[in-house]
Amino acid sequence: MLFILGFNIIHYTPLLGYDAEAHINYVDHLSRYLPDRINLPSDNDSREFFNPPLGYLAPSFFQIICRNTIKSSDFLNDCRPFYSFYTQIFQSFMYLSTIFINLKILKNFNKENTIFNFAYLLLISLTAVNYRTISMIRGEPYIVFFLSVFLYYLLQANNNEFFFDLRKIFILGLAIGGIALSRQWGFLLFPPLILIVFHKTVISKKHYMKFILNSFFIGFILSSWFYFNLFFQYGSFTAFNLKRMPFSFSNKPVEFYIPTFDNIKYLFYKPIRPYLDNQFITTLYSDLWGDYWGYFTFTSLYLDIGRNQKVIGDYLANVNKISFVSTLIIIYLYYKTCKVYKNSFFIKYLNFSVIFTFLGYMWFLLSIYEPTGDTIKATYLIQAFHLIAFVASIYLNKLKISKPNLYKITVLVLSITFIYNFQTYLSHYPASFIEDYRF
Repeated sequence: MLFILGFNIIHYTPLLGYDAEAHINYVDHLSRYLPDRINLPSDNDSREFFNPPLGYLAPSFFQIICRNTIKSSDFLNDCRPFYSFYTQIFQSFMYLSTIFINLKILKNFNKENTIFNFAYLLLISLTAVNYRTISMIRGEPYIVFFLSVFLYYLLQANNNEFFFDLRKIFILGLAIGGIALSRQWGFLLFPPLILIVFHKTVISKKHYMKFILNSFFIGFILSSWFYFNLFFQYGSFTAFNLKRMPFSFSNKPVEFYIPTFDNIKYLFYKPIRPYLDNQFITTLYSDLWGDYWGYFTFTSLYLDIGRNQKVIGDYLANVNKISFVSTLIIIYLYYKTCKVYKNSFFIKYLNFSVIFTFLGYMWFLLSIYEPTGDTIKATYLIQAFHLIAFVASIYLNKLKISKPNLYKITVLVLSITFIYNFQTYLSHYPASFIEDYRF
């Protein structure tokens, strides 16, 4: 994992990421007023105006360092490669911190003596979307970081039957506020906290509600200002840069829901745009394991200098084929964990969060007018994929003792997937190009 992160820091720049121009404009606007005050961009300054500012503070900080360090006649252009490079390093360390915290959670949940958990490390390392997301200037890496902090203290609170603990309440509130100020997808993690109160896994509903509502209040104080600002300016707490429609399943064609024969053929034959044509399942699957939109592995923006252009489509097709078995294994492991620990408050919350994230994301896709499928990106669901890997690792780790032979076979299959898919984790841009790149 360290090699992958280091390689991508050298061979990739966030200036090439999803909607990079809009995110860069957000950073340039925000940093122009820092550190004196926070001035958020409007829809005229950046089409990513609707995003909370937390994911842009680090690059803005590095932008400030740059403009006060170098001599230049064009600070914006000359500082972009600088703050992009250091932002990627910062987000890589934040990602490693996320993994470390999750290992501590698993150690406590499994009641083990060691923090090392090979099952989790293997599962979390498998999907290409993780490496692609943390290499871009986005809010999603912050969601998974604050989510790990939130889960760590939520598990501790649950173990203490949600006995009133001001310190834990405050930290949970900070994590809730951090999630809310990272990206709007993070709100999909909150409804399960209310829904689960009606489930029998909550021992003391009174203590639980008091604990959670106080945490929510702190999170509300920290983050609500941004959403009120959106409401006052654009008439919506969840303003967006695309046209919205009344929710209806008829907003999308039948092909959006059910893969056609051509969709399935291209999924395992040539899974690169535009072949999957606004089809939900095949596009999401291909972008999860590979790079359907071409921002990382087949350099669609720079076909004249990118590497492996002639063979990458065939390779990604094979990636999708071999990953199908791994997908079934992960789904099975996830299901078994939820079944074995069906009376666990913690697992029940994680399961509800995965379900709500997918339902909320589907609601989003069906409520906007977007005919090309550009909004079907695995990055937007990274919180759900992290939770799935986390939950699945619990039962895989349990197999190590209960069924060692099955454990070895499962690990072998997943390891083969990791090895074969390895090129999808790495940027296919030459390092010399990144050094000379200007936005």
